[in-house]
Amino acid sequence: MREKISSLISREIEAIRNIPIEGAVEQAVDLIYEQVHNKGGKVVISGMGKAGQIGVNIATTLSSTGTPAYFLHPSEAQHGDLGIIQKNDIVLAISNSGKTRELIELNYLVHRLYPDIKFIVLTGQNKSELAKNANVVLWTGGPEEICPLGLTPTTSTTVMTVAGDILVVLLMEKIGFTKEEYAKRHHSGYLGQKAKKG
Repeated sequence: MREKISSLISREIEAIRNIPIEGAVEQAVDLIYEQVHNKGGKVVISGMGKAGQIGVNIATTLSSTGTPAYFLHPSEAQHGDLGIIQKNDIVLAISNSGKTRELIELNYLVHRLYPDIKFIVLTGQNKSELAKNANVVLWTGGPEEICPLGLTPTTSTTVMTVAGDILVVLLMEKIGFTKEEYAKRHHSGYLGQKAKKG
């Protein structure tokens, strides 16, 4: 059993090491910085299922570290929530397959509302329909799932989470985000108290 567990961990680590880093991340950071920190917009993140849960985490982490972000459920967007989007916002759509119907429809609806809005796609399939309609594609490398069925989101969600963490950290560095600013946004709890200690 220990060997099996070690093997699974190794496969996840290998998938992280193989995330392509040939410039797309820098482009995404620059786009987000321009739209949010220069033009006063926000990052609108969307995804279905497990990808959506990762999107919620990225949105809340960005918001707590100086880059305003909001999670928009792609289905709720079709029932009025699309109104949260403004012209200077930037959309980050998360889909491992790049074929998620609700996100493809979201892309269409957002561009009907604001034709020039920027779209970033975080995906395991860089030739997918969703990727083809993006300004920047953050490709995870499309690793195989460690799920014995090859179906359950496991490795794919790991690499998408790491990609989100990288975006957060690079944006923190780009805007010069400080512990003092962190404390202003995170008043309570262990992290809030730790930030206030200076």
